Amino acid sequence: MDLFNTIFYFVIAIFILVTAHEFGHFITARIFGMRVDRFFIGFDFFGIKLWQKKIGETEYGIGAFPVGGYVKIAGMVDESLDTNYVNTPPQPWEFRAKPVWQRLVVLAGGVGMNVMLAAIIFIGITAVIGESRTPIGTPAFVEPKSVFASMGVSTGDRLVAVNGHKLIYWEEAIDPERLTSQGLQYTIERNGRLITVDAPKDILTRINDSQSIGIRPVMPPFVDQVLKGDPAAEAGIKTGALITSIDGKPVSDWTEVVSVVSKSAGRKISVTWMILPSPVPGTITPDMVRNGGQTFTTVVVPNRSGKIGISLKQTVPTERRKLGPVESVTSGLGQTWKTTVMTVQGFVKLFTGQEDVRKSVGGPIKIARMANQSAEQGPVSFMYFVAILSISLAVINILPIPALDGGQFMLNAAEGIMRKEIPFEIKMRIQQVGMAILLTIFALFMINDILNK
Repeated sequence: MDLFNTIFYFVIAIFILVTAHEFGHFITARIFGMRVDRFFIGFDFFGIKLWQKKIGETEYGIGAFPVGGYVKIAGMVDESLDTNYVNTPPQPWEFRAKPVWQRLVVLAGGVGMNVMLAAIIFIGITAVIGESRTPIGTPAFVEPKSVFASMGVSTGDRLVAVNGHKLIYWEEAIDPERLTSQGLQYTIERNGRLITVDAPKDILTRINDSQSIGIRPVMPPFVDQVLKGDPAAEAGIKTGALITSIDGKPVSDWTEVVSVVSKSAGRKISVTWMILPSPVPGTITPDMVRNGGQTFTTVVVPNRSGKIGISLKQTVPTERRKLGPVESVTSGLGQTWKTTVMTVQGFVKLFTGQEDVRKSVGGPIKIARMANQSAEQGPVSFMYFVAILSISLAVINILPIPALDGGQFMLNAAEGIMRKEIPFEIKMRIQQVGMAILLTIFALFMINDILNK
């Protein structure tokens, strides 16, 4: 089932992204009166396709290979490497007959539509659910062996500032835009003292390598429900209990409890917990339990699945602010801009050797896994993933590599500057070289995905 879900969500994500990208080329070409011969989502290698229908001059279809798509515009040297029109004079509806500026707009249409798709997603999510913020006063939980642990940050520390700017919310502290900046320095408070720590230059590689940023607000092990008949209930643990230690080792975060319990299936463990002696009106917080609760220690035997039958009570304070239409648009556009800048900076770091290419980039296999993981977290998380991937696709396509939009853009811009057409044979050779480069890169990404699984 997991493999099915991975493939399913990968196909859905690629379908959305490719449709948007190719529609950008399609609609701009039609606006300028160019004939579009084919509009395919997925490639129809060897003529294998799932569906096709000709409407007017255009043949629409879905190819059997869901790793991209294409729009075939008459009179254009593209990935189809079509040469049928070479020996005929340019026709008014052909790409090559149009002014350079119109050709450039068509070539940029796919990238523009990918950025627009991301903006629409960001604006839509913000308009529906608003903005969620977590006050920075909540202490940090730092995963062992994470990049933040290597920087010297410990669970219980409080983040105060980043690069000298005072923090108000957690979202500011781990903003992706900050993680891609040239220098990153955090100020933390520990036991009343301020400490400054520097982030490594290859922080993105380390985060990607561990599949986690490694820091978040601490989630106290505050029990919300106790299932009847399960080990916790039989041991006397009650709803509203705050677990403070297991086998004499202090625990401050829910994941620490889960880690110990899951590894102790069928083995006795000693659980120390606190609870208020009498009901208290209003919301009960972990601090209230710590300050006025009674302490108990009980022996619990996790079942064969490594569970004791308790669930977490969410106690991390959050603020959710509903935004109006104008604010939603402003926030969504801001997220689009910041994500685009972050993506470009990430590529710059890759090309300059500041990040490890093998660990920082991924091919179809890695994208499929990420699509499935984001979908498991809910539709909002999946759409955020699609938006970020859409911007990544846009940035990749503007790279000046032959066969990509950026390479085609450069060729047509050169023709505009020289005021004459580059010989067809040269353009065809450039396109062939570009296709070879892309296929090689694709193969390397696939191998990298497999080796780094």
